[in-house]
Amino acid sequence: MSREIVFRTEADMPPMPMSIGTTLTNKTGTWRYVRPVYLDRTAPCNQNCPAGEDIVAQMDLIRRKRYRQAWELLVRENPFPGVCGRVCPHPCERECNRIEVGGAVAIHLQERFLADRALQERWPLPTQSLTQDGRIAVVGAGPAGLACAYHLTLLGYRPLVFESAAEPGGMMRLIPEYRLPKRVLDAEIGALVDLGIAIRTSTRLGESLDYADLADYDAVFVAVGQSVSRSMGVPGEDAVGVIHGIDLLERLRAGQPVTVGSSVVVIGGGNTAVDAARSARRLGAEVTILYRRSRNEMPAIDEEIDEAVEEGVDIRFLTAPVEVLTTNGRARGLRCVRTVLGEPDESGRRRPLAVGGSEHDIIAETIIPALGQMADVGFMEGKLDLTRGRVACDAAARASLEGFFAGGDVATGAGNVAAAVGSGKRAALAIDRYLRGESSDDLPPVNEAVHAVHRDQDTTVVRLADLNLDYFEVEERSGEKHLAPGLRLASFREANLGFDEVSALREAERCMSCGTCNRCDTCLILCPDVAIRRLPDERGYEIDYDYCKGCGICAEECPRHAVSIQEEVQWTK
Repeated sequence: MSREIVFRTEADMPPMPMSIGTTLTNKTGTWRYVRPVYLDRTAPCNQNCPAGEDIVAQMDLIRRKRYRQAWELLVRENPFPGVCGRVCPHPCERECNRIEVGGAVAIHLQERFLADRALQERWPLPTQSLTQDGRIAVVGAGPAGLACAYHLTLLGYRPLVFESAAEPGGMMRLIPEYRLPKRVLDAEIGALVDLGIAIRTSTRLGESLDYADLADYDAVFVAVGQSVSRSMGVPGEDAVGVIHGIDLLERLRAGQPVTVGSSVVVIGGGNTAVDAARSARRLGAEVTILYRRSRNEMPAIDEEIDEAVEEGVDIRFLTAPVEVLTTNGRARGLRCVRTVLGEPDESGRRRPLAVGGSEHDIIAETIIPALGQMADVGFMEGKLDLTRGRVACDAAARASLEGFFAGGDVATGAGNVAAAVGSGKRAALAIDRYLRGESSDDLPPVNEAVHAVHRDQDTTVVRLADLNLDYFEVEERSGEKHLAPGLRLASFREANLGFDEVSALREAERCMSCGTCNRCDTCLILCPDVAIRRLPDERGYEIDYDYCKGCGICAEECPRHAVSIQEEVQWTK
């Protein structure tokens, strides 16, 4: 029979710390001055996803073959997983703690795996009936505008989207078929239409759509993107044979015949430049890219640059054009100079400076400037405040005109789909609060993603040094499958073949679930007091504080830094 043991004098105490009776009565939790607490922290991939996805949770669900559940979690934040899984620059992977333990987890390919499976099995997007009052206009059917309309729909509204082009999609329509098949983009936009999102195409703000037409709306989101090509600012750039990168890509997407000749020079270092160069190679040309900085400053996605080189594109760094050479009004080449990098400019990158006496000529039949895009803001002047050619707005996407919000490239200039999706979602959340008469001041700053689904996580980001690496082995990243370079150049067929199920499962196993309990049982096995037990339905663990002595072994051994040691006084006040 258990009995309470009471030490009346020091002589009654045992010679060392030990239990001399049953702990059913003499509970060891009374020894504790600190206690372990399960606390999910933030993984660096989650922190760096512009679209605000819960990547760690998605990986965990893939690991358990719960593909549909993983996809449903994903699309609660991002309605374009098939697009982003193919074209996102994946900043999440640049911060992955696995980089030094076998290579970053291939997060974008996991996203594509889920999206492709959803398209194959026709999984529908989550639905929401019309529950909210408020007329909302979305101007622009690119990724920001469509993401805003999608999240507003999930919040119970029915926005109307206006698009200047004949088809929705914005700049996503210009991404070449070998990177983003039209069927994928059409399917994901079609799923939005199936939700009841109305899109009115061939309607341009400032022309067929006027600000007076928007007066009857309670809120307006402006997301017209950046569609105007930057000029080179050199003599001869108006010659025949000079075609801007986005114009070339637009013609190709429209199925128009395009002739570039046998030799092409592309100027620029972004994704549009690389897309134009790889497209010109598929049209049969020898292609050279000129970039005025070094490879380290080149903003295009690294994998796209590597694949361009594999396909025979010649990239000449530290080279800038100074004149388009012409004969009878037609381009025949470029006069260029060598450059060196000086001090950083306003972009944070080192400024290219011309090297005197380094002029040289490059002969080409077609010149393709791809120096980035600007927003067409002429129709906004006098209506919305502008800053450096973009719509000025705050962290809640509010523009200067009451009831107007702005996002995507016209406000941020970020230039990628994932960032535009996150920007559109931010605006949707802010518009909802605006229409409810609630404050949006607690939305995170613009350099942090917003979440449509609440996460019970601490905002502390877990880094490699926080993990217990004794529990992880070096595992190399799963190889990506591509068409051979020769086959790629034969057509515009998709070049990257994605992951099969075996590769997706292996890659999910490589995820270290940084900062997040993934029920590995390490704490349960090593607890010397048997004070930890599993909760039902895979909800993690609970600690019996009657017996936990606060030894800290669970926190010290946790592979993922998901256990926190806290002062007991916090819990006894």
